[in-house]
Amino acid sequence: MKFLAGEYDIVVIGAGHAGCEAALAGAKMGFKTLVLSISLDAIAMMACNPSIGGTGKGHLVREIDALGGEMGLNIDKTLIQSKMLNKTKGPAVHSLRAQADKTKYHIEMKKTIENQANLDLFQGEVVEILVEKNTVKGVVTRTGAIYEAKTIILATGVYLKSKIFIGEVNFDSGPNGTFPSNFLSDNLKKLGCNLRRFKTGTPARIDKNSIDFSKMEVQQGDKEIFPFSFLNEEIDIDQSPCWLTRTTAETKKIIEKNIGRSALYRGDTEGVGPRYCPSIEDKVVRFADKETHQLFIEPEGLNTNEMYLQGMSSSLPEEVQLNMMRSVIGLEKVKIMRPAYAIEYDCIDPLQLKPSLEIKNIEGLFSAGQFNGSSGYEEAAAQGLIAGINAGLKIRGKEPLILDRSEAYIGVLIDDLVTKGTNEPYRMMTSRAEYRLVLRQDNADLRLTGKGKEIGLVSDKKFERTKTKEIQTKEEMERLKRTTVSPERANDSLKKAVSSLLKGGTTLYELLKRPEINYENIREIDTARPKELLRDTIKQCEITIKYEGYIQKQLRQIKQFKKMENNKIPEGIEYSKIAGLRIEARQKLEEIRPLSIGQASRISGVSPADISVLLVYLEQRRRKKEV
Repeated sequence: MKFLAGEYDIVVIGAGHAGCEAALAGAKMGFKTLVLSISLDAIAMMACNPSIGGTGKGHLVREIDALGGEMGLNIDKTLIQSKMLNKTKGPAVHSLRAQADKTKYHIEMKKTIENQANLDLFQGEVVEILVEKNTVKGVVTRTGAIYEAKTIILATGVYLKSKIFIGEVNFDSGPNGTFPSNFLSDNLKKLGCNLRRFKTGTPARIDKNSIDFSKMEVQQGDKEIFPFSFLNEEIDIDQSPCWLTRTTAETKKIIEKNIGRSALYRGDTEGVGPRYCPSIEDKVVRFADKETHQLFIEPEGLNTNEMYLQGMSSSLPEEVQLNMMRSVIGLEKVKIMRPAYAIEYDCIDPLQLKPSLEIKNIEGLFSAGQFNGSSGYEEAAAQGLIAGINAGLKIRGKEPLILDRSEAYIGVLIDDLVTKGTNEPYRMMTSRAEYRLVLRQDNADLRLTGKGKEIGLVSDKKFERTKTKEIQTKEEMERLKRTTVSPERANDSLKKAVSSLLKGGTTLYELLKRPEINYENIREIDTARPKELLRDTIKQCEITIKYEGYIQKQLRQIKQFKKMENNKIPEGIEYSKIAGLRIEARQKLEEIRPLSIGQASRISGVSPADISVLLVYLEQRRRKKEV
């Protein structure tokens, strides 16, 4: 029997990293929100790596935080080790990464959701989305509960018809022993959604007491911890170490001998796996010239002996997994606590989404996270935040928040998915961003906090801190330009920094342009430095000064990019009737329905010649309207 269980503005299906951000955003904006999870024990679950951030992904987390999301705050509460990656390279690719206590991460996020005003949390499996006249009306759970809704957000992760593969064994299951969701896929197909199968996997968890760490290389965290959240000035904890080890020639032999028993190579799986996170057997096949591969041993938390074996994802049989692990340096007597597995699941073709993350043919139905064909907690959370914001804005009758590629990595992520699509689980990398020197993780607050404040997600405290940083940076840059120093005053410090000595006077601004000079080097010279400068302000000034020429060049490129993005394409264009467009271009433009000439130019199969034809058509159309 079906029954009416409640009425909501926003219903979020799923409480993983996407669902949490979507639900919190909607509730903070003042909308009555419900998040339905197949298991309350799986809220914000780290089913794979117990970490947040990394190359490209750290940028996403800081942007989530700048907009008023929760992920940055939550990892700051629960991290057990922190590292800034790529420090030997330029600031555009500096990326923060933190190991988490995964159980504590789940507990803290669940607590945040439970205590958020306007937000209800319920354990239930959604089996049907109610739609009338192509507009959402509500959802139905397996127990018959009907929740009416003005908007709905799909954040189902890897749960739809999910199947686990371990060697010759496979069975229906969600990640980490949770239930799968076996009914919603068929309902979505009936509603016109084009679904496909993707695959991912996770390594085994092993017993800390069975590891010989003396044979491994210890990996400590950074001495200075940089928080993910711009609200936090500093974090002071005793950090837990990780360890580096390697597979051996024997490992390779074991895998090669048993490769036919891998679910991947048996042909049991139909889903497409992630290119940038291959299984250990895939590595052995693809990189046959390599005898060994590095592995990282990472703690799952402070109160458990489970260790994560990064770099050894596998779908080999359990006994083969044990044999190959015991051939690894330091794991000769290892005990497995949870075997590695591959998981296959249904997801949507993201070309069916608008840049707002609303599904094109169903009014009020939004989609976020791994269900959109992406991979990773950070990509999921970023999409969840945007979907939650835009669900709320739609209820208000306002234009959606669409971040473009020059504004945020979040903009790059969503634009890639909805414009280019993906044939494999999408992963964010710094190389995907054209303007990465402008889209650094250190300035995410300056770029996005104002937008978060306007939407209603950013607190007065965070907004004021960002304004302080902005004002301090501007004033400090001017002071550095005004402050001149003589050779007599500067040369002793320059000598210590192994920098060329001055022959005449110069400004502190010019000194900081030198690659080997930073604020610390000129401390003795710069006697008038303001004491109240934020650490973020100092970093901002250093980067802006050193990379001034390159930044200005990218800003000029962004100006040209904006012209294309601001050249909007009117709704209802019949591409099939535009003479001169190639057949492929007509089909792709009709399918994706780009919002601008800029977006149209990024569609695979639309050539520069097609864009020229489209520009001429739009100009002729405009002139006819003016007559």
